[in-house]
Amino acid sequence: MDTLQTEMTPEEHQHLITDIRFRPNSTQLATASFDMSVRLWDAANADYCLNAYTTHTSHVMSLDFHPKKNDIFCFCDSSNEVRYWSVSPFSCTRVSKQGGSAQVRFQPITGHLLAAASDKVVSIFDVETDRQLHSFQGHSGVVNYLCWDLNGELLATVSEESVKVWSLGTGDAIHEFTANGNQFHSCVFHPSYSALLVIGGKGSLELWNMVENKSMTVPAHENIIAALAQSPLTGMVASASHDSSVKLWK
Repeated sequence: MDTLQTEMTPEEHQHLITDIRFRPNSTQLATASFDMSVRLWDAANADYCLNAYTTHTSHVMSLDFHPKKNDIFCFCDSSNEVRYWSVSPFSCTRVSKQGGSAQVRFQPITGHLLAAASDKVVSIFDVETDRQLHSFQGHSGVVNYLCWDLNGELLATVSEESVKVWSLGTGDAIHEFTANGNQFHSCVFHPSYSALLVIGGKGSLELWNMVENKSMTVPAHENIIAALAQSPLTGMVASASHDSSVKLWK
């Protein structure tokens, strides 16, 4: 496990940054913020943003790039709208009124589907037609985090009280893990072990084997683990916390 040092920190947002995503096959990345803006950056020269949309009227809660059409990304806001956006030209191409207010994530590999969380419900939309294909319900608390498996066949949803794993094939919750006193905030499928889900809690990581329904708690941070990411290339998992640190695990 290593602790990363900050190399550069763009600070043009005027409020909390709510999400950050890299553009596929690029050094560019986009950030969403409570300051009602979306900004596009280049990690190779992050002293200033490349483009900015600053006239939105609601908090921008989450964003994601399309995995194949890397000129396209979408973002959701606190008014439950999803906007599809073009990088070049930097402009809105479509607005969906039936969206998400917490987080949006494109299905990996194909990008055919979009998962959007709003309150206690997660909706699955066909990206081209905007048609709702699934409505995943069952969380007792607000869903604040989404994560696809590497193949885009399973979706994990996180509330403070529990994590559920849903099958896109059947539309059913096939696995569930309760917090038991912890507070869950994030999750990611392990890049090397498909049955292992890594869950970020209030200072600790839960390593949950979904097939055997067994878990192990690993002390990790001094505060909430707000985000997790994985790298299939290295087999590593990164954790980002409100204690202002990022850690790498293998």
